[in-house]
Amino acid sequence: MTGFTITYFAVRGRCGAMRIMLSDQGQEWKEVVVTFDEWMKGDLKKTCVFGQLPKFEDNGLILYQSNAILRHLGRKLGANGETEREASLVDMVAEGVEEIRTKYLKMIYQEYETGKDAYIKDLPNHFCKFEAILVKNQSGFLVGNSISYADYSLFEVLLNHQVLSPTCLDSFPSLKKFVEMMSARPKIKTFLQSDAYKKLPINGNGKQ
Repeated sequence: MTGFTITYFAVRGRCGAMRIMLSDQGQEWKEVVVTFDEWMKGDLKKTCVFGQLPKFEDNGLILYQSNAILRHLGRKLGANGETEREASLVDMVAEGVEEIRTKYLKMIYQEYETGKDAYIKDLPNHFCKFEAILVKNQSGFLVGNSISYADYSLFEVLLNHQVLSPTCLDSFPSLKKFVEMMSARPKIKTFLQSDAYKKLPINGNGKQ
């Protein structure tokens, strides 16, 4: 049994993709849930390298920064491309996903009331790039012929956006098929239907 532990708030947030990835890869992990009141006391924050959660532990190795954790899991679980070239492409695509996630979180936490409509209107300018990547690759995955941590990251971002705007993928058949394919993977399907997943809000402020 692996010694994975996630320390985070009771939200999907920046742990959404890693939980989906761990589930799909057949891994078990422990959750240490931090309340916002506990976090505001500052004691835990002082122990975090960058003053942020999530915190991820892997048999004595302690990591912070969600994308670094995903890359670590990608390397460890064989979801990081099949060659060095593919690994570099996976990193590149994952950074593109992070750009969307960053914009999404800014809108959710800072501009929801004033910027939601404009954000949704602009989504095609971001989604078209990933549509093109999937069309070019033709395997159903973002890079090569096997799943990578970038696929899990994009999948989780798209799930959140389908909650924000249910029709947002209607003009992107490859992205829509990608979400359907990922959702149908048996272990992901089971996880998405679990209480452990459904009970958690997407974001900490309740907006989605």
